[in-house]
Amino acid sequence: MLTRRTVLAGSAACAVAQPSWGQSFPSRSVTILVPYPPGGPIDTLARLIAQEASADLGQPMVVENRPGGGGLVGTATVARADPDGHMMILGTNQTHATNQNLIKNWTFDAVKDFAPVAGVAAMPHVLVVRKEFEAKTLAEFVAAAKAKPGKLTFGSSGNGSSAHLAGELFKVKAGLDMLHVPLRGVAPMVTEILAGRIDFTIGPLPGMISQQLAGGAMRGLAIASARRTPQLPDLPTFAEGGVAGVEADAWSALFVPAKTPPATVERLYKAVASALAKDSVRAQLGKLGLPVAVKTPAEMSAMIPGEIAKWAEVIRVAKVTME
Repeated sequence: MLTRRTVLAGSAACAVAQPSWGQSFPSRSVTILVPYPPGGPIDTLARLIAQEASADLGQPMVVENRPGGGGLVGTATVARADPDGHMMILGTNQTHATNQNLIKNWTFDAVKDFAPVAGVAAMPHVLVVRKEFEAKTLAEFVAAAKAKPGKLTFGSSGNGSSAHLAGELFKVKAGLDMLHVPLRGVAPMVTEILAGRIDFTIGPLPGMISQQLAGGAMRGLAIASARRTPQLPDLPTFAEGGVAGVEADAWSALFVPAKTPPATVERLYKAVASALAKDSVRAQLGKLGLPVAVKTPAEMSAMIPGEIAKWAEVIRVAKVTME
């Protein structure tokens, strides 16, 4: 006979047997995949976020490095992950704006396959010239480049890198003809500047903030960002120097797979934003030349299509290709 006691007991048994249906997020550790090797500024950023956000989430937040393919390996892994919020990617302008226009057989769509969680930082680029270069201002540099079309050399950390594309953007906006010299990383790029074998670069701020720059072994002329940076407050932006539109921040943002529930995205956003609001975190990232730039999921969703279109045009005009 079906009694009230039997019904209640059965309901309780169902609740015990189906814990996953009603569990709130997160129900286990949350992983941030970093699509680059350990030790760089993006890896450091991920570890700071993980360290500070774990307590807020009530579950460990861990970092896993999954480098390879210019960010393809790690990012594709998250694109295919379960959309439950327990795996994120710390993506960049490279993984979510430029590479799908650079690399053949790019296996995911930066817009359709991901839901943004938060913009977290924006790394400015700085135009740096060799010590002996005659120009002391951006206007003088442009004049010198126009006087010697095809003669000035600009180094980058590799073909298709952010430094390369920033240089190509500068060429387009200023109407210049200059020779690109791809190198194998930021350190060799700085070495070539110091040796005077290349004329300039537009390199990422962390690699350019150094004793050599502070001591005059190489000289900064402009910041390729919308505003000046606290690390080099006396350095004008490109727009202030007379060349508008040269904004090439190497931004980074957290993403989860598309179809992740909006409530889960919001929970993650709040934890990340709270972590990045801490003075200690901002100070550590500032020393790295990696200013915090928190953006909401909606702001990132609105920004990314424009970034993809902007760099696609630069890549098309400059005829940049990568395998």
